[in-house]
Amino acid sequence: MNQAIAQVTLVVKNYDEAIDFYTQKLGFKLVDDIQLDSNKRWVTVSPPSLNGLSLLLAEATNDEQRKAIGNQTGGRVFLFLHTDDFWRDYKLMKDQGVEFNEDPREEPYGTVVVFKDLYGNLWDLIERK
Repeated sequence: MNQAIAQVTLVVKNYDEAIDFYTQKLGFKLVDDIQLDSNKRWVTVSPPSLNGLSLLLAEATNDEQRKAIGNQTGGRVFLFLHTDDFWRDYKLMKDQGVEFNEDPREEPYGTVVVFKDLYGNLWDLIERK
């Protein structure tokens, strides 16, 4: 059996502002943007390598979904962005105005820093040892 988790849904306030953040601030690629009906789109973004998990950006459509925006894991780090050059990506993201919660630090597993996406979800930027 050959299986892999291919996508994770990220509830967003607005498709276009989310696309802008992920493509302009984080350097992700827009993989899909397909209109499904008058209010719903199939929007996926992925890091530039396109060799792993992608994010399905899902615009909130009701109060329960809107409550999850920015807090999909109850304040824990939600997603982990691995890089082959921590300092390059940290500087690029910082130059793009990405908000970091701390200074970069060395951990037994690698160099890491926590940052927020446009809605406040927490991410780790990591260069593994």
